Amino acid sequence: RLRQRNRLTLEEDKPAVERCLEELVFGDVEDNEDALLRRLQGSRVQVQEDSGDSEVENEAKDNFLFQKKPVWVDEEDENDEMVDMLSNRFRKDMMKNASESKLSKDKLQKRLKEEFQHAMGGVPAWAETGKRKTSSDGESEEDEDDLLQRTGNFISTSASLPKGILKVKNCLHANAERPTTARISSVQFHPCAQVVMVAARDNAVSLFQVDGKTNPKIQSIYLEKFPIFKACFSATGEEVLATSIHSKVLYVYDMLAGKLIPVHQVRGLKEKIVRSFEVSPDGSFLLINGVAGYLHLLSMKTKELIGSMKINGRVAASTFSSDSKKLYASSGDGEVYVWDVNSRKCLNRFVDEGSLYGLSIATSRNGQYVACGSNCGVVNIYNQDSCLQETNPKPIKAIMNLVTGVTSLSFNPTTEILAIASEEMKEAVRLVHLPSCTVFSNFPVIKKKTVSLVHTMDFSPRSGYFALGNEKGKALLYRLHHYSEF
Repeated sequence: RLRQRNRLTLEEDKPAVERCLEELVFGDVEDNEDALLRRLQGSRVQVQEDSGDSEVENEAKDNFLFQKKPVWVDEEDENDEMVDMLSNRFRKDMMKNASESKLSKDKLQKRLKEEFQHAMGGVPAWAETGKRKTSSDGESEEDEDDLLQRTGNFISTSASLPKGILKVKNCLHANAERPTTARISSVQFHPCAQVVMVAARDNAVSLFQVDGKTNPKIQSIYLEKFPIFKACFSATGEEVLATSIHSKVLYVYDMLAGKLIPVHQVRGLKEKIVRSFEVSPDGSFLLINGVAGYLHLLSMKTKELIGSMKINGRVAASTFSSDSKKLYASSGDGEVYVWDVNSRKCLNRFVDEGSLYGLSIATSRNGQYVACGSNCGVVNIYNQDSCLQETNPKPIKAIMNLVTGVTSLSFNPTTEILAIASEEMKEAVRLVHLPSCTVFSNFPVIKKKTVSLVHTMDFSPRSGYFALGNEKGKALLYRLHHYSEF
């Protein structure tokens, strides 16, 4: 009664228009408030029942859509028609053995699905069937709506390179506009421009613009009676350095001035022949591998001798660390020496596990790995910290996919690929995925036999391209699709 008395008091204060509207909506419930509550609860139950019926009807409609039968069926489609696998080069690569020269359409479809899942690393989320939306789908839909309201380039690859299958395309040879039959001695990409340099034993250094289609020639530099042993860009890309197989002269080509400068003699350098050399990543130093275990450090700017270092045995290969503060020298007796560049003191000396004598060495751009190639075809990948502290470090992984001496090693700029090659056997090149240390199974395509003997290789500044130089005078060029930039 008290509650009814209060309600009546409130009703008296309401305007006549408001009371009239309430009577139209709720009816005349002045005498029975409980009747109003029952009416409201009844309407709520009715709404729930109606919504339940609609869900059942919608689900029935969905099932009806999937149960529809086709109006017409082609009987020939039901026949198990055989597909010739040898008539198409893409299908030929999917054959597991010679007996699969012909496959049924169903088996071919399954094989294509397997190849796709292998390349994608599993079944993508968008390809999964029977997946129902969860409560989190509402948030994702809101994100998609927000994405569609903005403009820009949203096409990008995953952050890290997946292992197993490498998305690679064979492009036109980098030196197609200047063909040669002489052995390619050096292939290197320009550090700043979309240009590749190809040097061969025919005394010529050529520059090509890289577009993957025509690769137009920019310039060729001919060095008379100078079969090139190695050619290399400076760190800034303003100079090209070249050495010969039987000369002590070091040629420097100034690309900005267009001048060729021969360095006939370096004061204090007593080497009769200058062949193998390395340029420091910061562009300050030039390292020349001498005979009898000597390493000569020169100023890159003045080409003057700063100092010399000596190891036991002969120098097989050398390289700078990514910060240019240390250098690694692989010796002919299977040991690796680590030197401090500024003080020219030996920081450590370690044994390359299982190596009789070394042939190649490389360091990664991020300062994490050191790779050592030996005469037996094994590539040991070490943690760089262990190489500085231990005399017998254990490799992270020993890559044993080559059976002849590993003569070339190269990390890509993102430290996701290590290229290894041997010039002693045809098609002896592999690309190793990091950090899994597994070899990409689809490179090279052994059946095509287009690689031949690899003498040199390099990655472009952002890993978009990979180049190989062989003994037939071809600079093979490949596009790595995972990387969007040059």
